[in-house]
Amino acid sequence: MAKKTVMCLLTDAEGTPLASAMYIPHNAGPLQLTNLVNTFLNNEEKLPYSFYVSDEELLVSVGTYMERNRVSVENVLKIVYRQQAVFRIRPVNRCSQTISGHAGDILCVSFSPDGKQLASGSGDKTVRLWDLNTETPMFTCIGHKNHVLAVAWSPDAKCLVSGDKDGKVCCWDPSKGELQGNALSGHKKWICGIAWEPAHLSYPSRRFVTCGKDGDARIWDFTLKRTLIVLSGHTQAVTCVKWGGDGTIYTGSQDSTIRMWEITQQGQGLLKHILTDHAGWVNSLGLSTEYVLRTGPFDHTRQKTCSDEEMKKIALERYIKAKGKIDSPERLVSGSDDFTIILWEPSISLQPKKTQAHQQVTTTRLTGHQQLVNHVYFSPNGQWIASASFDKSVKLWDGVTGEFITAFRGHVNSVYQISWSADSRMLLSCSKDSTLKVWDIRTKRLKHDLPGHTAEVYAVDWSPDGEKVASGGADKVLKLWKG
Repeated sequence: MAKKTVMCLLTDAEGTPLASAMYIPHNAGPLQLTNLVNTFLNNEEKLPYSFYVSDEELLVSVGTYMERNRVSVENVLKIVYRQQAVFRIRPVNRCSQTISGHAGDILCVSFSPDGKQLASGSGDKTVRLWDLNTETPMFTCIGHKNHVLAVAWSPDAKCLVSGDKDGKVCCWDPSKGELQGNALSGHKKWICGIAWEPAHLSYPSRRFVTCGKDGDARIWDFTLKRTLIVLSGHTQAVTCVKWGGDGTIYTGSQDSTIRMWEITQQGQGLLKHILTDHAGWVNSLGLSTEYVLRTGPFDHTRQKTCSDEEMKKIALERYIKAKGKIDSPERLVSGSDDFTIILWEPSISLQPKKTQAHQQVTTTRLTGHQQLVNHVYFSPNGQWIASASFDKSVKLWDGVTGEFITAFRGHVNSVYQISWSADSRMLLSCSKDSTLKVWDIRTKRLKHDLPGHTAEVYAVDWSPDGEKVASGGADKVLKLWKG
């Protein structure tokens, strides 16, 4: 009796075939398909993959899938493969520490790229640094004269910058908790966002960019403690800023545009392009390589540090790997007050990314939210985009094609911020409803509900090594969560 086979076409998320359509045994499941992909891609180390048919993960053999879904064996079964993280992060499910100290609302929290320290900014005008081994306060950093609205670690983990409601910027030495020089003036209104130059472009870290309510973005030198370049042009507040891996700086504004800037060899700021497809304020920007840009040379293993040249090289290798194929562009996602999200590939086109679905070319404007989109964030592997909205939902989208995957519902009030686990298998959200929630990407369900805060939670971060989660909000306490 002839062995039953199924005609399959394996493609990557972009739709590029692994090989031409082939017959595979109908009892072949994810394990056999993984071996097949590793063989065709000539992977020396065997990598884990997951497989999808029509956006549903394939967890059974291809034959069983076809029988269950009544797919004719005469059809070619299109299977999309996606690489998964080699390591697994434990889901956080309990509060390990509640630390008081701040005398005002906690407005921002951020783990250092090496996962050793945590910084928080508050309405009490201080930045606090916390020791993660002992889960106790380490330093109280005094220098701001108004609410601290943003904090950002340099990708080499040696510098910390914070911005406040007066538009002042403070540079800190996180190993001592000391202010370096005076608070820096330049912005005329409050600071909305901070981003550092990627480690693979400059190591050790020196330059960072801030954006403000005054409509400007400013590039600063941490060592010289001064503004190098002012990026002017937006007609309203600049709400968010990202420093891309190719050196491009992206600014999103309440004037509903996104501007792309480059720094010339002469050290001038040059406006490259303006992206104009949103009809409302741009609230949030995300890059597909954001996780490696944030963590530079540090990965989840917390390897020991070496020379600056070596660290810069490691950061570059991680960035190239995160981009995917050699010619893959960095993708940008924007979330707006117009309730929509747009996926861009700015190095290829100034129009929203076009994708081919069902023989039709469509623009990747991601619609579905019923209220403004507050935060958009790519998963560390760049395969997913998550969006948080005032409509109380978190939505999940395909990070390559922009296709809608699922909506996570459970919060009973506005969702303020989201954060990913380092292995891209889980998503965390914080809300005005005083809870955090952990969502499972594979099952598309709530994994853990984390109540505990007594008021709205403004800020959340999952440490780059996956060990801990930090959250803060209107109840003025910092909570650490573990698995």
